[in-house]
Amino acid sequence: MNYEQVLIRPVLSEKTNILREKGRYVFQVDMKANKPLIKEAVRILFNVHPVSCTTAIVAGKPKRQRYKKGYTSMWKKAIVTLSKDEKIALFEGV
Repeated sequence: MNYEQVLIRPVLSEKTNILREKGRYVFQVDMKANKPLIKEAVRILFNVHPVSCTTAIVAGKPKRQRYKKGYTSMWKKAIVTLSKDEKIALFEGV
């Protein structure tokens, strides 16, 4: 799996902004990616040194459109902790 395919997009919300101040960054990742692969992808793509990585499967939410009921897709998120005094420029707006 290619490193660009592991990280799908950054997750930007109020909760992730609070985590970002503590040096933790949240990404939507491929469902098949494991923790060592995610850490390696962050290290290669952003030139930083990740300390740890936690992952979680986010369940799909129930949605309805007119008379049809359904669910949004499940996805996997990864919370990557960086060493102190390191930041990812993508999140900082530089």
